[in-house]
Amino acid sequence: MSTDTIVIKQHVIDPEICIRCNTCEAICPVGAITHDSMNYVVKADICNLCMDCIAPCPTGSIDNWRMVPKAKAYSIEEQLTWFELPAELSPEELSPEELSPEELAAAGGADAALQSTLASHEATASLASLPNTAVVSETPSASWGASIPPWSAAHVYTNLYGPKAAEKTITATVTGNARVTEVGKQQGQQDYDTHHIVLDFGHMPFPVLEGQSIGIVPPGMDANGKAHHARQYSIASPRNGERPGYNNLSLTIKRVLEDHDGQPVRGVGSNYMCDLQVGDKVQVIGPFGASFLMPNHPKSNIVMICTGTGSAPMRAMTEWRRRQRASGKFEGGKLMLFFGARTQQELPYFGPLQNLPKDFIDIEFAYSRTPGQPKRYVQDALRDRSADLAPLLKDSHTFFYVCGLKSMELGVVMALQEIAQSAGMDWDSVGGTLKKEGRLHLETY
Repeated sequence: MSTDTIVIKQHVIDPEICIRCNTCEAICPVGAITHDSMNYVVKADICNLCMDCIAPCPTGSIDNWRMVPKAKAYSIEEQLTWFELPAELSPEELSPEELSPEELAAAGGADAALQSTLASHEATASLASLPNTAVVSETPSASWGASIPPWSAAHVYTNLYGPKAAEKTITATVTGNARVTEVGKQQGQQDYDTHHIVLDFGHMPFPVLEGQSIGIVPPGMDANGKAHHARQYSIASPRNGERPGYNNLSLTIKRVLEDHDGQPVRGVGSNYMCDLQVGDKVQVIGPFGASFLMPNHPKSNIVMICTGTGSAPMRAMTEWRRRQRASGKFEGGKLMLFFGARTQQELPYFGPLQNLPKDFIDIEFAYSRTPGQPKRYVQDALRDRSADLAPLLKDSHTFFYVCGLKSMELGVVMALQEIAQSAGMDWDSVGGTLKKEGRLHLETY
């Protein structure tokens, strides 16, 4: 039996670099990635090496592989315990002689098609295949998201600080912490709120663009006695800072008091950040992200679709356009914002958004939990504005950005599909072009 038959190249995620941002799991079209409270891991028996998760990963932690005997592929349970990647196996450890008769028998049943895919995976482009169907609901919505930036995006810097960089972290000083939503009650007893936090980096270089994110390293240790891993937050300020001319940036952070199942839990990173006082020091890594960037050429249109703290990159893009407009240096195209929340009270930045000129930005709010009112989501708002969105879908200068809860993603993509088809467009063609040209960006969690 040849070594090619029994050895596979297993996809693994580096837990030392991973910032647990959920990008890989959200974008995987076959559901091969999962996670627990400690690690993100890849299921070897499901991963088909399509490479869709590689480019969007902000840290490169997803771009790791290990040659292993198929019968000894690392299990999910084993990967979930890793604090670092295992060492590469030696040629001797990969030889048939090292396997038991039972393992050789198991390896002998290796799927030929999978082996062919493994052998040719280096030549497989991450954008090579698109869904070949007009029914979005039958394909993962993430399959339509672009992994390349707009052609006119500014040059981006990434991973200047982090576990694998020369400098592990950079220290920032808190210069502002303001609540941007009304305080409410969660589960009848706990306060929840969203904060706008400003960090200043002093004289240390930390260049960022709209659409990027950073990692915050909370102090202390986790339940395993290890230092907390970094928590990722999208930048809410434009490239020249929350305060123009200063080396600073802002974040939009909601205090986490329950998990996705509704069980009470106090989020380590969010509560640490929301409780910070002016003058406190914070350890930062990053910046991250090289695709969710805004276009910079004249007449480019931007359609922003978000929920909750997914508004952070949208605020950054809007503020950069506003500053350019005020200075007379940019002749921008149309700017649209579709912003969803459970109630108006939970919507960050509601007041400032109301004060933006109507001829500068077109805003649609959607509330799903307003007492006495029918539920309305961002996809409903998109359909209501189909007459305005259809021409933008046809326009090669239009760029779409979706950020917020994962549950919104499919509904948004389906709404765009319906709008396109109602206007006589073929969604396979439109959606494929949006992805190929870096014009539809999905960043959900």
